[in-house]
Amino acid sequence: MSSLVDDIMMPIYMRFSLFNFGMIEEDLYRSGQPNELNFPFLEKLGLKTVIWLAPEEPNQRFLDFIDDQDIHLYHLGVVSSMNAWDPITEEVVLEASELVLTPKNYPMIVMCNLGRHRTGTIVGCLRKLQRWNLTSIFEEYRRYAGPKVRVLNEQFIELFDTDLVRVPIDHPKWL
Repeated sequence: MSSLVDDIMMPIYMRFSLFNFGMIEEDLYRSGQPNELNFPFLEKLGLKTVIWLAPEEPNQRFLDFIDDQDIHLYHLGVVSSMNAWDPITEEVVLEASELVLTPKNYPMIVMCNLGRHRTGTIVGCLRKLQRWNLTSIFEEYRRYAGPKVRVLNEQFIELFDTDLVRVPIDHPKWL
């Protein structure tokens, strides 16, 4: 683990965090799609897994970075025929939850284009699984969504049935 002095002395280009980046739990992160300036920062995270939630593929430079770093990419079934404002499906949330609840996939990052709505919905459902209260879940969702909050996503999180999630015996410590 690097010290604060090491981080301060690090070249500025290595300190560029990603848009809507945040730590969900230890070794579990969220963000929007990175650009090349973010790659040194991502490299520092030592990622094993990327969960990609947007209907389109990540940009080619990011795909090359993932390949070079030997990171496993899961492009989950977000279909492009959906309206942009539709919440992601229960099936996608369950598939993402299964990946997130498998510690061997860590360190991991959950991403969509801007790290707002699809990523926020996944994180909101995970928080519900952690038994956070809805006020706290929605506050976190809104912090990342900014002025573009989608009530349908909040409704999806509120109505999401956590009993559908298969929690493995060797689940992460934070659950």
